Formats: sequence, structure tokens, C-alpha cells
Amino acid sequence: MDKLPMTAAGHAALEAEFLRRQQVERPRIIAAIAEARSHGDLSENAEYHSAKEAQSHNEGRIVELEDLLQRAEVIDVAKLNGTTVKFGATVTLIDEDTEKQRVFQIVGESEADVKSGKMSITSPTGRALIGKKVGDSVEVNTPGGGKSYEIVKVAYI
Repeated sequence: MDKLPMTAAGHAALEAEFLRRQQVERPRIIAAIAEARSHGDLSENAEYHSAKEAQSHNEGRIVELEDLLQRAEVIDVAKLNGTTVKFGATVTLIDEDTEKQRVFQIVGESEADVKSGKMSITSPTGRALIGKKVGDSVEVNTPGGGKSYEIVKVAYI
């Protein structure tokens, strides 16, 4: 059973989703199934089939979240420091082709969201950054082609 690194915020978000799905969604779906059953013939009851599908999706996600939470290794980023990129680091990069600056925090796979500046440690760019320092140039083979970045800042916030 592999441990999954994640920040405290990422862990809290997974826990919140887990509790919401168990305590809010599950009872709501059960009520929808009961309501649809009361309408009679289930073979042609679209509401019933829709509610059963929602129940299957919800229960599957609950199992998935339970697994993620059990395997979570919560890393307190505030206790980390240094100049080397590692899990939890907030890295400022300059794209060497466009000179555009981007800032990413290296986070666990389940909490990654590039649009909000959170890059997965398992992504091609995340893997390439690990172990590098300010001033290092990083070559990354991404699905969209090769990219070159220069690391200009590493912080642990």
C-alpha cells in the first residue's frame, strides 16, 4: 500500500468531500430512489434508473475517497524549508521560450489543479523540478511538446 503525499489543505478537502458524500448525498439519493419506486413499474422508470446510477457513482467515489484518505501521508509544508524543490514547494518559473513567469505549488496527485497553481508531483513538470535549485534550467517533455524553464524562486509557504 503506497503512501500518497498531500498537503494538509488537500487532505481536508478530501475529508470534506467524503463526509458530504456520506452524510448529504447518500441520504438524498436514497430518498430519490424511494420516491421513484413509489411511482410503480421500475422497468420504464427513468427517475429510478437515474437515481440508481447516481447512487452507484456516489458509492464508488466514497470508496475511492476512503482509499485516498487511508493512504494519505499529510506533509506540513510550513515545517519545510530550503532552496531545493521538493514536495510542497512553491516554485516560480520563467518559461525560457516566452519569458512568461508562472508560479506553482508541488502537491499530491489528488489535489492538483494547474489553473489554481497546484501542480502534481507526478506530472512531467513536477517530476522534472524535484531536486532542482534556484538558477537551474529544467527541460520537460510534456504531452504538448518540449518546454524549458528556469527556476527563479523556491519557497515553502
